[in-house]
Amino acid sequence: MNTHIKQVNSKKELKQFIDFPHDLYKNDANYVPEIYMGMKELLDPEKNPFFEHSEVQLFLAFKDGKICGRIAAILNRNYNAYHNSNVGFFGFFDVIENYQVAEVLLDAAKSWLEAKEVSQIIGPTNFSTNDTAGLLIDGFDLPPMVMMTYNFSYYIDFVEKYGFKKEMDLFAYFLDTQKVSDKSLRVAKTFEDRLKTKGITIRSLNLKNWDEEIKKLKVVYNKAWENNWGFVPFTDAEFYHLAEGMKMLADPRFCYIAEDQREMIAFSITLPNINEIMIGTKKGRLFPFTIFKLLLKRFKTKTVRILALGVIEEYRKKGIEAIFFAKNIQEAKRRGIKGGEASWILENNQMMNQGALNLNGEKYKTYRLYSLNLK
Repeated sequence: MNTHIKQVNSKKELKQFIDFPHDLYKNDANYVPEIYMGMKELLDPEKNPFFEHSEVQLFLAFKDGKICGRIAAILNRNYNAYHNSNVGFFGFFDVIENYQVAEVLLDAAKSWLEAKEVSQIIGPTNFSTNDTAGLLIDGFDLPPMVMMTYNFSYYIDFVEKYGFKKEMDLFAYFLDTQKVSDKSLRVAKTFEDRLKTKGITIRSLNLKNWDEEIKKLKVVYNKAWENNWGFVPFTDAEFYHLAEGMKMLADPRFCYIAEDQREMIAFSITLPNINEIMIGTKKGRLFPFTIFKLLLKRFKTKTVRILALGVIEEYRKKGIEAIFFAKNIQEAKRRGIKGGEASWILENNQMMNQGALNLNGEKYKTYRLYSLNLK
């Protein structure tokens, strides 16, 4: 087999790297192309603040002159500093159904990371758990929700055959608006009334005061997630960059803030599932008609995704999580939305997993992060 690896070093090669999945999944009805401009910016060291502290090398695999796979080797220095670890990551892994090609790709990432003297490789992450992450291991019968990964089932066999072991599972729950527990919704209202008497109130995100809201959200995010497995704090530049990218999708009626005496202590961000719109887009290009369609229909999707729900530790187990879930469901019912995905939730996050189950949520997809020890 004539297979060779090439580092991505030119604009042409970067375009090939971004576009490869479109050809790979062209016959898969559930595949949703990433927006090309978004991917290009994500991978651009001059535009993505991730590169201010970390290093990435992209690789393409060629077989008989044709691209047959891609992968990224990632050295996240902020992650290692925060965890006092020596870990490398791999991501953006896509490959034809040929284990030898997958092996060559994984070898390339491994060799690059070994030269950086890491002791373990974790993945897939694109670039960290603050971005899209995880290999889909069940739930292949439906398209991914917005900002969630998707892959062929044979990827599992390839990664495990190479020697990677399970590190952590990430769960996705589907909350059907017609099947949610009415009792849980009533209990959430009781929680909200009780919290009001203690000075804790719930409000919607204020888009008119965007910069100040984002500044506070970052503080709460880093506090609420600080003890989660795989967490790495956002830098200011990273958080503002991410927020700016999501601003167009932010709907105050689906974004909630909890405050104690006007100090932000928790938030919930739910986004319209624009993958319903993007699923038929040719190679993720936003032509004028596509942009118009996206702007017109972004708040009319049949499904949504609860992207982030975090509560500062000392305010947990007071019902704030249940209130956020209930408000999302009530708004979805009001709009005639079919349901929403709560994702992703760490398998060891008992509180959030139980919260989704209490609402009759169905655990319908699982994503897995793998690890490989090098030393």
